[in-house]
Amino acid sequence: MEKGKYERISFYDQIAQNKRKSVFLIFMILVVIIALAYVIGQIYGDPFTFLIFGTIIALVYVVGGYYGSANLAVATAGAVLANPREYRQYYNLVEGLTIASGLPMPKLYIMENSQINAFASGRNPENSIVCVTTGALEKLSRQELEGVLSHELSHIANYDIRFMTLVAILVGMIAIISEIFLRSLWHRNSNSRDGKGAAILLLVGIVLAILAPIFVKLVQLSISRKREYAADASAVKFTRSTSGLVGALKKIKAEHINSAESKKIGKAIAPLFISNPFKNSDLTSTHPNIDSRIQILEQM
Repeated sequence: MEKGKYERISFYDQIAQNKRKSVFLIFMILVVIIALAYVIGQIYGDPFTFLIFGTIIALVYVVGGYYGSANLAVATAGAVLANPREYRQYYNLVEGLTIASGLPMPKLYIMENSQINAFASGRNPENSIVCVTTGALEKLSRQELEGVLSHELSHIANYDIRFMTLVAILVGMIAIISEIFLRSLWHRNSNSRDGKGAAILLLVGIVLAILAPIFVKLVQLSISRKREYAADASAVKFTRSTSGLVGALKKIKAEHINSAESKKIGKAIAPLFISNPFKNSDLTSTHPNIDSRIQILEQM
């Protein structure tokens, strides 16, 4: 028997731990930005131009998506507002969870899809939405559906959309600064008499500009996985039970991935869902391994 396998885990500790890890990973992204700016500054003597220009473009691109995130997600998913009379259980469960958590009532949507899935979006609790697939409503028990909904409301309560928008801005800055730097090399004076040290520094800058966007993208995916773990733990905090969410995750794991149904979701909004509908390796996935999520929940 593996040591510690059945040790109990506090959901409070799990939430705090994953939030700390998320902050540390953001710190790593900031270190990469500083390193990239420093090397470019040593090469060109003006790192601030790259930082300012990259920041402006990243802000315009990401903040626009931030304020329209809920509407964009709903439109991309092809979701429609849920009729309160037709989906009374859905409304009742969310109402009960919002009362228990102190959250305002989000707008509720339905997405026509046979797979078990759900997502939440919105820049803050006052401007949020929750959407579930018809497959989730048909295949999950009341307790399992409550577990899924509590997970999605946890994303809203934890301001995960705002947090991941900040991460996206930082990652976008690095990608843009790297792209500007690499393109600028085409216009660099090839006749300039750079010394050996300058040539080495230029090589370091090129390598860093190529690898930095890849590295911070992997960090961004890791942060996304930490936020999923935190949402699982927060769901337990809301419902004081693990059985519903564990049961739902087991059904999601056992479910055959229908490629036609997955295409209806679209990769752009796949990270929002409780389970990524596309198969990815653990390193490049926006979501943790389902077995790992179940194991941690069962220890709470």
